[in-house]
Amino acid sequence: MKKRIVRITAALCAAALLAGCGSSIGSKDGGYYATEAAAQESYNYDSAAGSVDSGLVPENAAEAATDETAQKIIYNASLSMESTDFDTTREALMTAVEANGAWLESTSLYGTEKDHDRTADYTVRVPVGSYRAFLAAVGDAGSVLNISESAENITSSYIDVQARLSALEAQRDRLNALADQAETTADLLEIESQLSDVQYQLENYTRQLRSMDQQVSYSTVDIYLREVATLTPTGVTFGERIADAFGGGWDAFVGFLQGLVIALVYLWPVLLIAVVVVFILRKVWKKRPKKEKLPKPAQTPPPAEYPVKPGDEPKPKY
Repeated sequence: MKKRIVRITAALCAAALLAGCGSSIGSKDGGYYATEAAAQESYNYDSAAGSVDSGLVPENAAEAATDETAQKIIYNASLSMESTDFDTTREALMTAVEANGAWLESTSLYGTEKDHDRTADYTVRVPVGSYRAFLAAVGDAGSVLNISESAENITSSYIDVQARLSALEAQRDRLNALADQAETTADLLEIESQLSDVQYQLENYTRQLRSMDQQVSYSTVDIYLREVATLTPTGVTFGERIADAFGGGWDAFVGFLQGLVIALVYLWPVLLIAVVVVFILRKVWKKRPKKEKLPKPAQTPPPAEYPVKPGDEPKPKY
């Protein structure tokens, strides 16, 4: 009996040590990114409408996402675009989302149609196999000013979580076997406490593995759309840039005049009041009596200076 208790106690100590080792790999926030500084790459370029293409995602990205032996890479992108027809561009973006099996994770709209200053922010989750086709559809929807992409390799973290899951599952099987051999209630309660801790860690690592699988399988694309009256010039050659500058300068001048006229129309009550006040002040000023100018006093000539004769100089007093 004593030997059995000693064996059970030793097994419980070994299980506790394994549990401590398993829990030590998690980050303080429970995330898997703290186990490895994941490599990142970024790709930026200017683009015109209809010419958006990925510079990072390979053609076989969908197969790599489901292959257990392939590298686990998370692809993300961020686009900034503008359009003179805001509603049409929005509809085209929603069509691209549906056509590529993507879904909206978040969306927000600002501004009003009346003021023509609307903006929209979209966060889209796109299947990695449709990532390139989705970017091409976004390029056809409006004028893309810039796009940035990133690739984050989490293979080491993924393998590490898989290994921890396997170790915890083996530990759970050993504890279940010990629970079947327990002869006292105290031993059974101790084993069940250890099983509860192991089960909690198993669920935590399982969630992390599912999250990584989802991020690898679905890329995140952030889209910023802005409504404008005139598209930003996208010429690349010197001649095109000069032509765009002339056209943009004239459009800016016309826009300034239109804004000035609109501002004056908005301020017509103030201008009317100012004109009335100036008219009244001028009337009051004209009715005021003018002050008569007093004649200048006659100036008396200064007294003549008599010349001092020699010998008449004052004598000094001692």
